[in-house]
Amino acid sequence: MDDNEAEMLGISMVNDFLVNNNEGNSDREPCVDMEFDSEEAAKVFYDAYATHMGFTMRVDAFRRSMRDGGVVWRRLVCNKEGFRKSRPKRSENRKPRAITREGCKAMMVVKKEKTGKWVVTKFFKEHNHPLVFAPVNARRTAQLSQTPDEKDMKIRELTAELQRERKRSSALQQQLNSILKDMDEHFKHLSRNITNIVESVNEIEARRPITAFRKS
Repeated sequence: MDDNEAEMLGISMVNDFLVNNNEGNSDREPCVDMEFDSEEAAKVFYDAYATHMGFTMRVDAFRRSMRDGGVVWRRLVCNKEGFRKSRPKRSENRKPRAITREGCKAMMVVKKEKTGKWVVTKFFKEHNHPLVFAPVNARRTAQLSQTPDEKDMKIRELTAELQRERKRSSALQQQLNSILKDMDEHFKHLSRNITNIVESVNEIEARRPITAFRKS
């Protein structure tokens, strides 16, 4: 899914979510065993739910398949989840940063099944902080504006993923080099065998007595 498709999906699901909930339909609240066609659809849905409820979603931890490296588990949380790590002060004159993490445990966890569907395996609704309704921005997608802490986390996540991809690429390159080396050795061995056979045939031909035939 490209950016334009994700944006259109986000607009549609946010508007659909708000219309359904304004009509009193509570079926759109996340629940265990709820299914989605993709990870992106789950993100967009929880983003719409977060917007309606008055909090901001953050894309959090994930797990990859040991078989193909694809993401198969994802946790979506409130942006006030966890606590900010304390860092040494750089300057006494520097303005202290606002507290953005309050240890909120609200979350939705989705897992990819063998069918390809993404299923909600855990949903925790309660927040430990006030919820503030914000007007919906129709161009808002699952990739939300992030605080500096969230941007740092995203950078670390992408850096770790890049390192994994580099390791996987290096391992594949080593395997390819090993296969090419084995093929080269096999070719050399085959070439030596053919040379030996040709030499043996020539020696046999050289030793065979020449018989002269005379006309009667």
